[in-house]
Amino acid sequence: MRVERLSLTTFRSYSALDVSFADGPQVVVGPNAAGKTSLLESILVLGTARSHRAGQDGELVSWGAEFARLEAEVVGTAQGSDKVELVIVRTATGGGRKRVLVNGVARRPAALAATLPVVLFAPEDMLLVVGSPGLRRNSLDTLIAQTVPASAATMSTYARTLTQRNNLLRQVREGMAAPDELRYWDEVVINDGAQIVDWRRAALAQLSRPLSAAHQEIAPGEEPLELRYLTNAEPQPGETTRDALRRRLIDTSEKEMWNGATLIGPHRDDIAFVSDERELASSASRGQQRTAILAYKLAQLDLLTDSVGQPPLLLLDDVFSELDPDRRAHLVRRIGALPQAFVTTTTTDDLDPALVAASTVWTVSPGQLRQGNR
Repeated sequence: MRVERLSLTTFRSYSALDVSFADGPQVVVGPNAAGKTSLLESILVLGTARSHRAGQDGELVSWGAEFARLEAEVVGTAQGSDKVELVIVRTATGGGRKRVLVNGVARRPAALAATLPVVLFAPEDMLLVVGSPGLRRNSLDTLIAQTVPASAATMSTYARTLTQRNNLLRQVREGMAAPDELRYWDEVVINDGAQIVDWRRAALAQLSRPLSAAHQEIAPGEEPLELRYLTNAEPQPGETTRDALRRRLIDTSEKEMWNGATLIGPHRDDIAFVSDERELASSASRGQQRTAILAYKLAQLDLLTDSVGQPPLLLLDDVFSELDPDRRAHLVRRIGALPQAFVTTTTTDDLDPALVAASTVWTVSPGQLRQGNR
């Protein structure tokens, strides 16, 4: 899978960009805030319809512009090649309305995953082991959205349901609504929430083998690595996920009305990195954490390769400086085996010389991208 051509209009700092990329690694060099991350972000948005760093879609539109247009010609798809277009129109509230076209035909945003599967490794991911549960949930949900097309719509419905239910819980607390009015939203939380939990458990099961293999490759002397799903609605013997959510919502109903918030569901769950029966968040060194994170990203790469039938596009946003020489070497070997990968860095000194020699090097400056190293 590779991007042959990328066109951006009023996206972030790029007022207009039209560039063609070759096979193999693409190394993008430039100072901080020059637009390196925005370039990779544009590819991520074209593959997942979401950004890893924007709170609202409207933030992706250049300042003063009304809309942003992103286009890519993707080679290596099921049809051989596809043209993907995504338009984001900024709304009055700062959000954005998205329109997606694949080969000129209007499609749902979830359709992008089948056309341009991607794996992003960004500096924020260095906090996956010890950071907030939301980081781990979002990372896993992004992977699920690329392997289960229906999941994106369900997750979106669940998020809207939480907003409605939380508003209603506050009204119940203030005596402005009756508790019985919660029943409709309870059913959505139970049904959609259970589906999301089941998808997450299935994804973790699929990741188990490639994660173990990647970790063994990177750190053969360390104990095996696994991912465990942590939930406050664990099914009891004989219960389904729906049964467990229903039981726990009943158990916490009074507490939820007091707090004015939904306390049970996949939005409260977590994923733990575990080795030798210990959670790495509290027991691992910084080096062990980074080994686990790198193994996790390589496992995502392998899982998507198996799911799609060919390697996805790998996006590496300024992460080589965070890794020691051994971990860099493992990453370089993986990059070399891919049809295409994008690597950003402030200086090529942080990269393996062999990787630089095998790459097409680009220099980025605010709103511009040109081939060559300065």
